[in-house]
Amino acid sequence: MEEQSDISGLCPEVQRFDVLEEIGGVRHSLLLRAPRIDVDLDRQGALANLRPYYKDGISRLGFTFEETATAEQVHGSSVARVDCAQGYDFPVTGADGLVTDCPGILLGILVADCCAVYMADRKGRAIGLIHSGRKGTQLGIVSAAICEMSKLGIEAEDIVVQLSPCIRPPAYEEDFAATIRRDCLCAGIPADQVHDEGICTSSNPGRYYSYRGEGGKTGRMLALLALSHTPEA
Repeated sequence: MEEQSDISGLCPEVQRFDVLEEIGGVRHSLLLRAPRIDVDLDRQGALANLRPYYKDGISRLGFTFEETATAEQVHGSSVARVDCAQGYDFPVTGADGLVTDCPGILLGILVADCCAVYMADRKGRAIGLIHSGRKGTQLGIVSAAICEMSKLGIEAEDIVVQLSPCIRPPAYEEDFAATIRRDCLCAGIPADQVHDEGICTSSNPGRYYSYRGEGGKTGRMLALLALSHTPEA
């Protein structure tokens, strides 16, 4: 399917989080529902139509598709360390989470009801971005990510965590966001460094995509997280 290339006048709808904005050298955004782009399709078709929208959102953050690292997202618990970006179109096989301490690499995760878990060292030395839905949460992917961050020299007490909007009860039978928070606390992240606005994707169809709420034919939000190309003064 060809890309929808006409997004003139369509500025990406983004959400940013105060706790991440406060960390020097960290860039982030969450690209929300794209008005006027048809996503009433299967996953492949919807992502093809959204591709120019994603490209624009990545560009506005100061990066390119070639500088972006993505994960295959198989609803597992594998977290990969990224030392160089393979490009948006070449996801890390088998991974649902990515960590890096390399400036200039943009991490990207797609979600539509699952949670994008942003992790950042509060001193700006390393970052992680995790795709955590029901299955990944049950498999302990957030704990695995914290472990990978420790291999980069980042202690749990220095990690700031932000949960993206995701599906929640009563729209969904399991509160995996609460489990994500519990796993963060059990790993030693201070409670005041784990942030979640409690927004349900299924309950906000004008702003977010919801796989369950839209019967499986919908788009995906794109979560983005990076260390800046050059350290901030």
